[in-house]
Amino acid sequence: MGLEDFVTKGKALYTQNQDKIDAALKSERAEQISDKLLDGAAGGADKLSAGKYAEQIAKARERADKSIGTE
Repeated sequence: MGLEDFVTKGKALYTQNQDKIDAALKSERAEQISDKLLDGAAGGADKLSAGKYAEQIAKARERADKSIGTE
């Protein structure tokens, strides 16, 4: 199976299960996991930039958080 076949199959599976995927992304469990991941990524980025971009990082984290989970 080539990469193109893999991508085509993935798109088909997504289309067939879109309702389930959307529900899973808006679940409380997804919220908990995404918060943990986003906190870690934002903390790492803030540390790497020595706080120079803390405000921009916080805003980006908040926008991403609104896309996933229940809050």
